[in-house]
Amino acid sequence: MKDFRQYKNELDKELSRLTTVLNELLPRYSDLLNSQKITQEEITELGEIEHYLIGVNATITSIKTLLEHDLYGYSLDMYYKLKRKAVKGDKLSALKAQSLRENFGQLLKDGLIFNMN
Repeated sequence: MKDFRQYKNELDKELSRLTTVLNELLPRYSDLLNSQKITQEEITELGEIEHYLIGVNATITSIKTLLEHDLYGYSLDMYYKLKRKAVKGDKLSALKAQSLRENFGQLLKDGLIFNMN
């Protein structure tokens, strides 16, 4: 589990840095957007910031989609693999499948996922 802690720390640092940079950039964007008197240089800056933020938003949306869809899909795939092993008599797989089933049930109950059937 050492790798997870390392990845977690790295990701936490990166997310914190992203938040810090956005907290510096967004007020400038807002100020330029709401400015009554804006120079040509500021108009150019506003356009550059806006273009960049649109790209950042697309990247964040892509990451969010990956987390929402792939993470759930990987878990569901794991559940069915464990279930097949459990049916063949693997007791450890049966325990793991039961744990995943309970987690999925809680997610359904909490409205974090939904059943399309």
